[in-house]
Amino acid sequence: MKRLPSMKQLQYVVALADTKHFGRAAERCYITQSTLSAGIRDLESVLGAAVAERSNRRVLMTPIGMQIAEGAKALLRGAEEIMEMATAGRSPMMGEMRLGVIPTISPFLLPRVLPALGRRFPELTLYLREEQSDPLLTRLQNGELDVALIALPYDTEDLSTDVILQDEFLFACSRDHALAGTDEVSLEALSNEPLMLLEEGHCLRGHTLDVCGVGNKRARAQFEASSLHTLVQMVAADVGVTLIPQLAIDAHITQGTDISLSRLSVPASRQIGLVWRRSSLRTKDFQLLGNTLRELTTNT
Repeated sequence: MKRLPSMKQLQYVVALADTKHFGRAAERCYITQSTLSAGIRDLESVLGAAVAERSNRRVLMTPIGMQIAEGAKALLRGAEEIMEMATAGRSPMMGEMRLGVIPTISPFLLPRVLPALGRRFPELTLYLREEQSDPLLTRLQNGELDVALIALPYDTEDLSTDVILQDEFLFACSRDHALAGTDEVSLEALSNEPLMLLEEGHCLRGHTLDVCGVGNKRARAQFEASSLHTLVQMVAADVGVTLIPQLAIDAHITQGTDISLSRLSVPASRQIGLVWRRSSLRTKDFQLLGNTLRELTTNT
């Protein structure tokens, strides 16, 4: 019988095509780089063709390698659908579910809801992945994740969405700032302040810019943080001002800091929502998850 590529080898070549880097591809597949390299070499032996050109600095996929990676994606999606068929035949919220969450949501929402989810659905095993929105949605589309929790509005293309809650933005400044203690801050007043943001890739950055009505040129001249916790510390030191979502404030991100919080004169918010593939056979599970998250966030 003719030897065929394994599913693991197909996962390896897709990861390599997407990342163009053996180390990052190995990390994405949760294996060592040497294991991935050996898997790719074995795949090339099975195929009788090279899928990538290697050098010390980069990986360049061959034309046939790119075609194979695209075909592998389709096969992997088909395998995921087979697993979904088996899962869909069980009772709701059983088995494994791979949930992606963005960094400006996961540390503030998950600790509130995961214990209750575990008690309510004891036969459900959640595997969590924290990542920024773009790579998270790519993983979702490729079948590496089942569902994701992100901030909206965001370009979700043809994914199904279910809004869980509205997350209001509050103005944050140092207690030594001229606007400290103000009940409401106008957008006009905010436009004259040194606005600090998360770095490129975080959707909260775009949402903040949309609220403030400023362009990327101005934003790039200001301090950029890799996390919301870093941003809070810089605001507390009176380096600048920012907007912080209520979800993070409820999780006590500003507790113990010299930060003053005020509402905006024109309230603004982001939406927290679940997204999944429209073709997924687990839509009822995700809808039940959404309903449960709404209930838990309302009651906590």
